[in-house]
Amino acid sequence: MDMNEIKEIFFQECEEQLAELESGLLKLNDGDRDPETVNAVFRAVHSIKGGAGAFGLDDLVSFAHVFETTLDCVRSGKLEPGPDVLKVMLKSADVLADLVSASRDGGSVDESRSRGLVKELEALANGELPSSSGAEAPRAASKPAAKAAPAPEEAPKPTDESGFQPIPFTFDGFGEDEEPALEGSVYDVTFKPRRELYSKGNEAALLLRDLSRLGEMSIACDMDALPALDKMDPEASYFAWKISVKTTRSEDDIRAVFEFAEWDCDLEVRLADETPSDEEQPMIPVPFDLSILDGASEAEEEDKAVEQAAAEEAAAAAVSAAETAASIAKAAGAAARAAEKKESAASAAAAAAAAQNNAAAASAGQTIRVDLDRVDRLINLVGELVINQAMLSQSVIENDTTGTSSINMGLEELQQLTREIQDSVMAIRAQPVKPVFQRMSRIVREVADMVGKQIRLITEGENTEVDKTVIDKLAEPLTHMIRNAVDHGIETPEKREAAGKNPEGTVRLSAKHRSGRILIELADDGAGINRERVRQKAIDNDLIAADANLSDDEIDNLIFMPGFSTADKISDISGRGVGMDVVKRSIQALGGRISISSRPGQGSTFTMSLPLTLAVLDGMVVTVAGQTLVVPLTAIVETLQPEASAIHSFGANQRLISIRNSFCPLVDVGRILNFRNTQANPVDGVALLVESEGGGQRALMVDAIQGQRQVVIKSLEANYTHVPGIAAATILGDGRVALILDVDAVVAASRGQSLRPEMALKPEMSLAATG
Repeated sequence: MDMNEIKEIFFQECEEQLAELESGLLKLNDGDRDPETVNAVFRAVHSIKGGAGAFGLDDLVSFAHVFETTLDCVRSGKLEPGPDVLKVMLKSADVLADLVSASRDGGSVDESRSRGLVKELEALANGELPSSSGAEAPRAASKPAAKAAPAPEEAPKPTDESGFQPIPFTFDGFGEDEEPALEGSVYDVTFKPRRELYSKGNEAALLLRDLSRLGEMSIACDMDALPALDKMDPEASYFAWKISVKTTRSEDDIRAVFEFAEWDCDLEVRLADETPSDEEQPMIPVPFDLSILDGASEAEEEDKAVEQAAAEEAAAAAVSAAETAASIAKAAGAAARAAEKKESAASAAAAAAAAQNNAAAASAGQTIRVDLDRVDRLINLVGELVINQAMLSQSVIENDTTGTSSINMGLEELQQLTREIQDSVMAIRAQPVKPVFQRMSRIVREVADMVGKQIRLITEGENTEVDKTVIDKLAEPLTHMIRNAVDHGIETPEKREAAGKNPEGTVRLSAKHRSGRILIELADDGAGINRERVRQKAIDNDLIAADANLSDDEIDNLIFMPGFSTADKISDISGRGVGMDVVKRSIQALGGRISISSRPGQGSTFTMSLPLTLAVLDGMVVTVAGQTLVVPLTAIVETLQPEASAIHSFGANQRLISIRNSFCPLVDVGRILNFRNTQANPVDGVALLVESEGGGQRALMVDAIQGQRQVVIKSLEANYTHVPGIAAATILGDGRVALILDVDAVVAASRGQSLRPEMALKPEMSLAATG
């Protein structure tokens, strides 16, 4: 595994940690004060920082360190996570996610925003109010005056007879705003790594760099244990460091830097005035250069008197570079393991040691990361297996009429095994919608801030599972819908108060399973759809005729028309009319539907119905006017043979069928799909009692039932074009192409709505008018 693969694993872990961070902060925002929730949030940021340090992602490390410090104040009880505090932390989580994305994709992050949040986080850690003014004041008050840099010719003077000369430690990652405070205590730190430290993925250079962030640091390196070059062990550890840190932080904060390595090093931390009087080993002053992490090996010599020391220094750099190359590939793995286990520092280190000794048994929750392309190929192969199994069964049926041969028995077993394989593969692709839902929280916060509204997002059913391909394509339509709800749906706090509402609006995003599909609802408690305004905007934009007679549902659906917008002016959020039509096309491309329910003054609800998978389904193969169709089995309640006495006429073109003392509308599928011009005789066909997601039951009339089978879904959108009333297509066992019926679209058409929603506003094209 090369470094790029290790780095990719780190970023995958970051996504999980960011999701954990977002989830924890939202729980805290909802009033959850469980210490484990706070610890989970802290560990997420800490794990990201640790992994980022292994790859030298300095911007990410710097921001995560400040964020982590503030979270530590919450964890220790020094900072109460009130609404204002959590608002800053949620924004910080957004910036942290941006930094991760920038580190992965090579983009950039708004420095002014991140710098401002750093100041706010520091102000929170210092007990100041979370405001820009409050963040600036303490920083300006505590920041010391800049010191003039010593002249190059000034050499550091020995501090004792041992020859130890403290050398100021500098790191380019600190800018003017990040200069550590100089007031506080002085701690002496002795740090000597063992061989195990490097073998477990830690790196002394990174630990020293993190330590430097706590204050002003001087450092000297003990190289007495360094052997001759020909006797060096590349995996051994020869150096020790004596560090002096002037900081306002506590001893626990210093030890926290080494928390993942404390089991694999000799570490001593004490106040400067507690320094023992015993004579210590001489320490050779060595300027600490982090450029070795980038593969650089430079030595500049200006004084021949120190030529021997320079040679030793070059050798030390070579060893350190070798140790780095051997261990940096393991650093991200160690950080990721610690993040996955989500344990405290001590238990994480203990778990790592136990893993080295093979003492930990395999757990039931073990997972393995697999490239999604491999799973896709497996899905396609299973689909082909289903098709070939159906073709083989069809051939045997046509050539063997006994039905008891060993071939038939073998085919039945093959069919069962194929089904089990298909179910198992689909389970691999099933994932909860939680990641997509969590992503919407940030959009709500950002858009609400832009429009000056107070909005709370409530999510339900986050663990509802759906196929990975469906999840991947949900983000775009949900983003447009969330922005629409915040910008257009929710009123301003002033208007809400005037209407007797809570000034804080609510957007509710939920997911649930129903009849083999997933329903996603987005509801707001805003003003609802202003139908008069929508109608007038549509007339002004020449989308409908001025004398068009539209129902409330038809007016509501105008917002899905291309180019439609009720915004008075174009802004960064809306106004161009390219939002909700994108939503509709995206949902239709997934084989789904979207509907609107709105009540003036109370809010609107958008309901999306999507298939659980885009790969296979169980269906009933039927014949309609000489055409072969597949009706999804999840929509069928029962099948029945109509009798003449059970058929009743209703109005000019409607018919009802009596089923157990109740009446159900009878829908001629062939007539709805324009397969025939006249309605067929129900007695000559078969009725499929279906239950649509729009509510109520309908009896779909078909000519005959061929049988029930599992079919592979082939998209018409991708391979041909959208066909009204048809959800997708499939290949039958005899090689023919069959169309998969869109039950809800057919039921809606039976109510007088057009199969083409965009044409519902033209009465001359309405099915009801042509009936």
